[in-house]
Amino acid sequence: MQNDIDASILGYLGSLTLLCVEENEAAQFIYASIFKDIVKEIVFASNCEEGIEKFALHKVDIIITDYSMPHLNGIEMIKRIKGIDTEVPIIFVTAIKETDIIIEALRLGVNNFLKKPIVASEVIQAVENAAKIVLADRYLKKQREKKIKELEKKEKYNSFQEELAFAKELNILRNDFYYQMHENNSVVLIDFFYKPLDVLSGDSYSAREIDKDTQFYFIIDGMGKGLSASLTSMLLTSHINHIIDKRVRPFDLKEVVNEAVDYIKPILLDEEAIAADFVVIDYKNLTMEYAKFAMPPSLMQSNTNEIVKIKSNNPPLSKYTSQTNVSSLDILNMMKFLFYSDGVVESSMRGRCKPYTNYLERDFLSSFSKDELREKILWQIEEQEDDMTFVFINRLDYTTSATVNKSFETSLAAVEEANDWYVNFWASLTSDYKLAYNAGVVFTELFMNAYEHGNLGVDAQTKHKLMEEDNYFTTLEKLDKACNKKIEVSVSTIYYSGSRYITTTIRDEGDGFDTQILSKIFRDRKNFNGRGVYISRQSSRGIYYNAKGTSVLFLHKIEEGK
Repeated sequence: MQNDIDASILGYLGSLTLLCVEENEAAQFIYASIFKDIVKEIVFASNCEEGIEKFALHKVDIIITDYSMPHLNGIEMIKRIKGIDTEVPIIFVTAIKETDIIIEALRLGVNNFLKKPIVASEVIQAVENAAKIVLADRYLKKQREKKIKELEKKEKYNSFQEELAFAKELNILRNDFYYQMHENNSVVLIDFFYKPLDVLSGDSYSAREIDKDTQFYFIIDGMGKGLSASLTSMLLTSHINHIIDKRVRPFDLKEVVNEAVDYIKPILLDEEAIAADFVVIDYKNLTMEYAKFAMPPSLMQSNTNEIVKIKSNNPPLSKYTSQTNVSSLDILNMMKFLFYSDGVVESSMRGRCKPYTNYLERDFLSSFSKDELREKILWQIEEQEDDMTFVFINRLDYTTSATVNKSFETSLAAVEEANDWYVNFWASLTSDYKLAYNAGVVFTELFMNAYEHGNLGVDAQTKHKLMEEDNYFTTLEKLDKACNKKIEVSVSTIYYSGSRYITTTIRDEGDGFDTQILSKIFRDRKNFNGRGVYISRQSSRGIYYNAKGTSVLFLHKIEEGK
């Protein structure tokens, strides 16, 4: 059995105590034969009452329990044990398929499920996973205790708690489109702005990919400030992400909204209310569904530059919400979208006794990207007065754009050729030397990524090793001689609101990469891996990868008269 266990966790299992609550002697024999030489101790209980007693007597690290037991079932035992220790990992064994039981087990924090009859490999895998949780929790606890002692000495304990709280909030937010573009019938740039007023944010959001054509966006604004509003926002965001992660039926917005409402209503205080946006965009059929609960009007911009407002179709979500409305509309002619919390518009204007809400439409209309809108908002408001969250989506209109396409081989010589070509291209566009230089910096970094990481498949770890051995460029030359893949470059000029926007797209033929790693790169600026991508983001007005990671688009703006 030991050969079936991850070697990295095998030694650690020898320090753990396993409690098996099972009345069937044959099942107890199976557990004993699997784990007798692996864990420190196996404690058996023949019923749930005995399981609770032995849990109290022994320092139990992991529990395996059956559901169907005499007198007291597994669910009732878990409730009582969780009242003693909320962190202990529990593996739930059952032949029952009732949804209510599974949901209750999930609510109680069950870590894994095993179906009957018991399969040894599945039991081993479940215990491995539980052991990793215990190991991670102990490591984190140890590190946390060490950090707390250090901070207490420096009188920074409160600051550390705030950092932990904010890190937790960021972990609860889910963004499947971090620095991503959507490619289908058109190219869609998807951007986000999240700026809490303080650590205990009443705002939260989620952006999820339902399928390759459908996206779900959720923004919540817990009315009020402080811990209560923050807890409500984070609880509902976390639950909605759980619904999406665990869904087995086709996505239905009405069903998601109703389940979210049913979840949060018992948690809300009598006087508490929530503003929220639930939005689904279908780019294949060019439709949008939404349920807006007392949120400020969402904005859409048509291809004729008209602003369309989407007003709330539901009152504030409260403990007394009894029904919900979902509306749909055609977005065939809509090119830009803005979904936002009221913190974006309620701050006072700099030097004026007016809220920013009077100017949002104007600034949205004149902004091509999220960065432009963000700059206009932050420059014009006196000071931030509430949490600010918005989602900015732009469907690029290439119908009247000028586009240049160029194809390059996969070779170091082609890298130099491509850089020279791009520099000359920009020289023909503008006399703004600094802008052209920044564009060249971005192109050099991202084209090199397409060459080495994309088409040649050299990962960051291998690259660092080769560079340490002073064998990097020699290896690249050997690899590119056997590579017949191409790197395609497309540069387009889009005229918008009196300025020219230059979009450059670099597409390789490699295997791509997990674009979710970008969130780590941009949060950890000192990390060596991905610094080229970070520099590229800082030297452009936006950088966007496709979902597969084989294509990247970056954006620059040529001001009128330059």
